[in-house]
Amino acid sequence: MKSAEKKRIALIGAGNVAWHLAPGLAAAGHAITAIYSRSPAPREALARQLPQARPVASLDLEHIAAEVVLLAVPDAALADVAAALKVSLGTIVAHTSGSQPLAVLQPVRGASIGVFYPLQTFSKSKPVDLSNTPLLVEAQEEETLLQLEQLAFSISSKVYRVSSEARSRLHLAAVFACNFTNHLLGISQQLLREANLPKELLQPLIEETMEKAAQQNPFAVQTGPAVRGDGNVLQAHLQMLRQHPRYQAIYSQLSQSIREQASDGPNQADQS
Repeated sequence: MKSAEKKRIALIGAGNVAWHLAPGLAAAGHAITAIYSRSPAPREALARQLPQARPVASLDLEHIAAEVVLLAVPDAALADVAAALKVSLGTIVAHTSGSQPLAVLQPVRGASIGVFYPLQTFSKSKPVDLSNTPLLVEAQEEETLLQLEQLAFSISSKVYRVSSEARSRLHLAAVFACNFTNHLLGISQQLLREANLPKELLQPLIEETMEKAAQQNPFAVQTGPAVRGDGNVLQAHLQMLRQHPRYQAIYSQLSQSIREQASDGPNQADQS
């Protein structure tokens, strides 16, 4: 990671993303000066971890010492927060969303707007290695982009300039890779619990699957009853899921997608 000019940073939001970004930035030598959230408890809890930070109850940050304001709020709240936010002239205001465009920050008057998106899954209870987390930056002005890039390099070795359109497509891919995979893992653990089997039984399989998918084209190394066309196994599985109609639907849809992908070939993208 590269050394960068130390910044004074205010965080809007005290959820999972802010919970990891704020300490990471502070550890890199930046000063987290303020933490805002609508509810007092989260902002106060996060501020207690950061000796220079103080919890604030207003989005009027014109008198807060901060060259950078990072918006780590839910996507649905981003437009409203941007409309209400007040900062001093020239402050860099960047959101951390994967799906929202840079333009959502246009209502912030007097600010240089940007994006500072960490491509990672965050939970307060699980530490994350930010140094290995891709950080995607975007800005309207080259100078703002350079400053966000330097800030990103101060905590991560993987920094990329990515447009809003490309970032939204990356976010879509990330939903498949992370959110959907996590949901499927949750289903698998539930099925194990119902069979009185330990979840550890699946761990070597999960690890091998992830490692293989990272090294090769996942479509080319697909295994299982769907790609083999084992109709009797597929029907038996669906019968076992009769108490879980929602899981039956997921099983059927994924099995159909696997079969169609296999018939298209591993290097053919779905054009439907």
